[in-house]
Parts: sequence; C-alpha cells; structure tokens
Amino acid sequence: MRVLLVEDDADMAESLRTSLADDDHEVEMASDGEAGEQLALNGAFDVIVLDRMLPKKQGVSVVRNLRERGVSTPVLILSALHDEDHRVEGLNAGANDYLGKPFSTRELLARVRALWHGRDREPQTKLQVGDLEMDLLARLVRRGGKKVDLQPREFRLLEYLMRNAGQTVTRKMLLENVWDYHFDPQTNVIDVHISRLRSKIDRDFSQTLLHTVRGAGYRLEA
Repeated sequence: MRVLLVEDDADMAESLRTSLADDDHEVEMASDGEAGEQLALNGAFDVIVLDRMLPKKQGVSVVRNLRERGVSTPVLILSALHDEDHRVEGLNAGANDYLGKPFSTRELLARVRALWHGRDREPQTKLQVGDLEMDLLARLVRRGGKKVDLQPREFRLLEYLMRNAGQTVTRKMLLENVWDYHFDPQTNVIDVHISRLRSKIDRDFSQTLLHTVRGAGYRLEA
C-alpha cells in the first residue's frame, strides 16, 4: 500500500519509514502540516500516518481540512497527547485511529494494516493519464491501445509519475521513492531513465505526456 507519513522528528520519521518499507509499503514523507496536507490532497494514498504536533499546521487541523475537502483516506494520528480529551478531539476531527507516544512499531504496523483492510474502497489496480494506461496487477502498460515494454525500474518510475499525475515531481522525490537513494545532486541516473521512458511513451505520439519542468523536476500530464 502507499502510506503518507507526516512527522517532523527526523529520526522518528526515518525509523518509521524504514519499518513501513520493511513491511512492504511504499512511503512518501512530509515534515510539516502544510506539506502533508498538500500531498494528501494531490496524491492517491491508502493510509495517512499523521503526527499531531507539527510545524506550520497541527495534525488535527490537517485531518479536519482533508475531511472538509472530501478526502476519505484513513488517518492514524500519532501523539504524545493521548488523554481522553485529546483522543476524542482527534477522532471527532475525522481521524480513524489515534495512537499515543511512545508506541511499539509492531502495534503501529498492525494498526496501519487494519486501516488498510477496513477501508471502504477497493485497492487501486489501474492508473490512467490521457491515453496512457497502467495495469498494476498484470504489469502492463499501454498507450493508445499499443503495448509499451518497460524494464522493471522504468515501470516503477512511470507508476510513481502516474500516481502523482499533474504534479511536479522533483529529482529528490524520485531518488528517494523510486531508487531509495538519499539525494545526490551529481547522479545522472534519473536523466537516463527519464530519457528512456520518454522515448517509449511519447516518441510515436503527437501529444507529449512527460514534461520537464526547468529547474524543478518532471510532470506527467495529458
């Protein structure tokens, strides 16, 4: 599943990211409430793990705003404030679960899985941007009905771009989410793979889907 982790404590965030990734989840991270809310609004996540005490915007405000905007993604709030009044406030704001700090990693993973299994929608198995289609179960990509043959890394890169369609994706985001590397500004691995991917999905078509955003990154959109 795709998990959005919003946590401002860098050490805790990295520890949770590692544990979630080891549990076979794809993790995207934000370190403040405003950035987390924007990602939640724009991304297709299965579960959101949200710290309560965040810079720029508190977690309770974030989840309340998400519910007001129609985002139904299950939310687990993490907080050192876990007396009855604070738990009730978080749940009334729209959170699905509330876990007090300190907590065990096993319990957090179990709660995340429970939210995933208990959600009221089917897992997303097909992605589409314009006439570009991806079947995640069959591992097939087609554009205009024509099959596109991709290498495993190219498939993962395209999946990430499609899940974030219409949004500018930075090189740092790609390295950390597609390659699991910490950002290295000297590497050209992204340029090479983007070039290969562009030649496969855009070369034979009049409409370009994969765009370079100068000085920022890349964006996939019809």
